[in-house]
Amino acid sequence: MGMPESHLRTAGGALLNWWRAVTLESLVTGILWWLGLWALHVPLAPMWALIGALCQFIPNIGGMIALIGPVMTVLFTSSSEDDWYRLGLVLGLYGVIVIVVQLFVDPIILKRTAKVPVWASIFGPIVLGIVIPFWGVLLAPPLLAIVFAFRDRRRKGEAAAQHAKLARTNDQNKQ
Repeated sequence: MGMPESHLRTAGGALLNWWRAVTLESLVTGILWWLGLWALHVPLAPMWALIGALCQFIPNIGGMIALIGPVMTVLFTSSSEDDWYRLGLVLGLYGVIVIVVQLFVDPIILKRTAKVPVWASIFGPIVLGIVIPFWGVLLAPPLLAIVFAFRDRRRKGEAAAQHAKLARTNDQNKQ
């Protein structure tokens, strides 16, 4: 009975670590959205930043969903041609946020909390998206966290077994 419980504990711990990583990523994304939208004088910037942060919990497409609100706000509050320039700046802000979060924040956070390598976080959603369209992309990040938690657990078990074997060999040599 202890075996399934330990598997549940490993999977649950992996999901908790993944949730922590996504929460931290969402916080960073929300702050970046708020600072950028505030600097561009976009109405309702705090609300759009909060929505942008919450959309980060939707893997892979949440950022695009978060972009809709600020773009529509700039479009509907525009009164001159200078606001088309501001729309371009909002789209550029989105690009900067995506680059900063995906290339710098995500790899650091996922590597430290969820123990998912960068290559897996890139190729996992692609492969699962091909195998199980739409759902594979959404489920890939938490599934990767679970897979790499079990891999990490297996490696630790193998290292402990190897260490025990070495200790027995040393004990036998001393006798």
